[in-house]
Amino acid sequence: MLKKVIGILVIIAIIAVGFFQKEAWLDAIKTGGMFSVLFSILLIAADVFFPIVPFALIAALNGAVFGTANGIWITLTGSMLGTILLFFLARYSFRDWARKKVQAYPAIQSYEASFNKNAFTAVLLGRLIPVIPSLIMNVICGLSQVRWHVFFFASLIGKIPNIIVVTIAGANFTSNKLLSISIYGTYILIIMVVIYKKFPHLLKVPKK
Repeated sequence: MLKKVIGILVIIAIIAVGFFQKEAWLDAIKTGGMFSVLFSILLIAADVFFPIVPFALIAALNGAVFGTANGIWITLTGSMLGTILLFFLARYSFRDWARKKVQAYPAIQSYEASFNKNAFTAVLLGRLIPVIPSLIMNVICGLSQVRWHVFFFASLIGKIPNIIVVTIAGANFTSNKLLSISIYGTYILIIMVVIYKKFPHLLKVPKK
């Protein structure tokens, strides 16, 4: 019971602060400096729980404010912080509740079986080819038998390409908007083609 209460309070605090202070956080990020790095990391971590601000927007802003290299590690740090926190909350605080929700969706249960069978590959592909929403994947992995360090490193590697692309696009947006849009558009197109050609079954959503 205590774990659930703590988990609820953590989630409420993260969402509330992120939602009500998002404009202030975005303004603080734009100013640059040490505190803006911290604000950016925390905002991205909160975004993992609830889409307070589109992830691509924050990543692009980091690229524009901090430069490509710094923007990448700042965005990656915030994303992994929120990801691993949600994973542990699903595993230890909301396991019973989350399990009931997952059982209502047979398709999601099939993904969970894949995580249990070949955890690293399943998580890695899930990050590289984002058919399942990130929040759902974090919860499923928390419910599964995936070890936390396997989940962490597979997620870390899988998130890098998207973050690099979005950050580069953001870093070049001010000087060359067409280039930025082309970079991100090409990445999305490649992902869509790969899903359609290699994993067409992932696009089929069975009826409840």
